[in-house]
Amino acid sequence: MRVLVVEDFEILARTIGTGLRREGMAVDVVLDGADALEHLAVTPYDVVVLDRDLPGVHGDEVCRRIVAEHSGSKVLMLTAASTVRERVDGLGLGADDYLPKPFDFAELVARVRALGRRPAQSLPPVLEYGDLTLDPSRRVASRAGQRLDLSPKEFSLLEHLMAAAGRPVSAEELLDRVWDEAADPFTTTVKTTIRRLRAKLGGPPVIHTVREAGYRLGAE
Repeated sequence: MRVLVVEDFEILARTIGTGLRREGMAVDVVLDGADALEHLAVTPYDVVVLDRDLPGVHGDEVCRRIVAEHSGSKVLMLTAASTVRERVDGLGLGADDYLPKPFDFAELVARVRALGRRPAQSLPPVLEYGDLTLDPSRRVASRAGQRLDLSPKEFSLLEHLMAAAGRPVSAEELLDRVWDEAADPFTTTVKTTIRRLRAKLGGPPVIHTVREAGYRLGAE
């Protein structure tokens, strides 16, 4: 994963960069918005860790440019302001996630990894796969025109599988994206929820197990 860290407090910027590299990521570090835009013009980044309060070219403008240019880079915005209003404003600019300072480094890593796994292309407002239809905004899913009675976790799991469009999705990825980081990775939570979801979807089977890869939607 290629990551750009944009943070004007140099000690923090270098610390984040060093820590992410230790997690196996390729990381570039810049200290201002202008330098960030120069890097973004020549390098495709999976994730941009972006401080909002940058000197010169403000972090808000950097975020707007990333979104406007449809680069596919996901933005994790950092800021010392932690009010709900500030978070809403940041997300309204097009940031994909928001982390107030001070933050726990393990949470930063988890959020960067989660963003890096998201598809580069924007998903349609309504997901469709075969005779399955899922509307994330209305929280409604149906198969062959019949509404499905899904629990929140079952709905989120199905949404993630449909967004993958037939790509095998590991149990670890599902645990990270559908549940929170406090979930025990050694439980059978994913397997149990998959079993319940399969039962509610009915036949013919649409969720298949891929050996050593996870689960996917599609034909056997």
